Order: sequence, then structure tokens, then C-alpha cells
Amino acid sequence: MAYAANAQNTLTFANFVSEPVAAVKAAFTRRAAYNRTYSELSALTDRDLNDLGISRSDIERIAREDAYGK
Repeated sequence: MAYAANAQNTLTFANFVSEPVAAVKAAFTRRAAYNRTYSELSALTDRDLNDLGISRSDIERIAREDAYGK
């Protein structure tokens, strides 16, 4: 019975490889979301940004919050 409990806690090679790969994929996905938001907001004119209540200096913060939730 003790062996069964210990066997479930062992780290398999598949987990050892797949977890970091999943973390890298998630990081690339978040960075892509940041880049997309930043690009779209940067492409707007100052007048369009003003209509949205956004100043040009807020673009980086908004993109970061969108992608990373910070």
C-alpha cells in the first residue's frame, strides 16, 4: 500500500518534458496577446484613442494587463 502512494508521486519523463513545454507555449501565447494588443492600440490615431479614453502612454500598461493580468 505504501508503494502505491509513492508510485503516484513519482515524476515521469513525460511530465518532466511536457510541463516545461506547456509553460513555454503559454508564455508564447501571452506574449502574442501582448504584441497583438499593443500593435492594434498603437495603430489607432490620437483622436481614436481619446474617444476610447486612452492616452498613448497607457498602451503598454493596457497590453500588459490584457496579456498577463498585471
